[in-house]
Amino acid sequence: MTGFVRRPLAAAMLLAGLLVGGCMVGPDYQRPPLDVPITYKEPAAIDPAFANLDWWELFADPRLKALIEEALANNRDLGVAVARIAEAAALLRIERANQYPFLDAEAGAGRSSQSRNILPTAETESSYFFNGAASFEIDLWGKLRRSTEAARAELLGSESSARNVTISLIAAVATSYFQLLDLDDRLRIATRTLKSREDALGIIKARYEKGTVPELDVNQAEIEAADAQASVAAFDRAVRQTENALSVLVGSRPRDIERGSQLAQQAMPVEVPAGLPLTLLERRPDILAAEQQLAAETARIGVARAQRLPSLSLTGSFGYASRDLSDLVEGDSENWGIFGNFFAPIFNAGQLKAVEEAQRQRAEQARLGYEQAVLNGLRDVDDSLTGLRTSRDEHIARQRQLAAARTAARLSRARYDGGLVSYLEVLDSERSLFQAELLESETRQQQLSAVVSLYRALGGGWSPSDDQ
Repeated sequence: MTGFVRRPLAAAMLLAGLLVGGCMVGPDYQRPPLDVPITYKEPAAIDPAFANLDWWELFADPRLKALIEEALANNRDLGVAVARIAEAAALLRIERANQYPFLDAEAGAGRSSQSRNILPTAETESSYFFNGAASFEIDLWGKLRRSTEAARAELLGSESSARNVTISLIAAVATSYFQLLDLDDRLRIATRTLKSREDALGIIKARYEKGTVPELDVNQAEIEAADAQASVAAFDRAVRQTENALSVLVGSRPRDIERGSQLAQQAMPVEVPAGLPLTLLERRPDILAAEQQLAAETARIGVARAQRLPSLSLTGSFGYASRDLSDLVEGDSENWGIFGNFFAPIFNAGQLKAVEEAQRQRAEQARLGYEQAVLNGLRDVDDSLTGLRTSRDEHIARQRQLAAARTAARLSRARYDGGLVSYLEVLDSERSLFQAELLESETRQQQLSAVVSLYRALGGGWSPSDDQ
């Protein structure tokens, strides 16, 4: 009996160890059945290794690569996502700590004396003490383990959310960069067209002064020159605004963005293999984050269920107290205690049952959110595949249109100079050429952006093995 008395904390922990292996109430997480097609609606090649690539390097533009690296290092939204991972990891440690005993210690010393006017025999007294205390909640029904399970799922979800921010950031930088190159091209086209139209206006004015052309030709030439001048201003504004937006994406104040290759020299990946729809569940970080949210809410059902059942906690203390420091650790100075606390909810007007039901409904909401994320992902990939295919077809058509417009503009100018047609024909053909040049540049940019969009939709740019 003396040994037990001298080791009350060890005895309490032994009892807790015998009881801690209780059952776990609540459902275990299982991925819900999903209606995932075997292949995508839009035909696509299959290559399981495609998405593990740093796909932006396929464009072979060192400036684009540098901008992406700068964004990954400095973007504030990504920094917030990374901080949330650290927060979730700390919350997991908090929840996991509840599964273990808490040990505390305190010590103190003091001297005191009462008023001799009240107590004439009062003397100055010293006191010393040293105490250790332990407390432990026995996880009879798995409440603490389910809380830890939920926190772990939240951590995994925050990691997936950070990957989603990363992929979206890379895609946004690449798309903005290609838009900037497109706007550069369109600004050059508009500037060149303005110069051509101003030159034509000068020639027509000279002919008008000689009486060889009517004033209407002068007015029409002025209209076209003013239209080109307005386009120059509009594209210049768009270039500056896109530079500012791209600067913020890379975590910088608005600045001039250095370009690499022009839009026409950008490498175009020949084919982007999309893989199988089922692999999308393991690749897209937004789907993974939604699934981890479902896992967390499922685990919390067990927490809510355990709150309706009895709980048992143990506390123990052991220490020494004495008036004299010299005999503080002697046997007569010992003080100890072991206490067990059993709590069982009996009547609460259905409150705890309602808490569990509310949690089940939160889990149901998470399930529907996960299924919606899967549907959105499948749609996103199919839309991107369609966008890539049709943007290629559209760009080919715009190239044919541009070639024909250049020939028509050259022939119309020659016919006008020969006096065979009115200036209206020249205006129509040159207006068509201006629009064809702008559209050819825009569709080239759209084709590059469609490649970026597809890789983003597929969750490309990271390897699941990197997280293991």
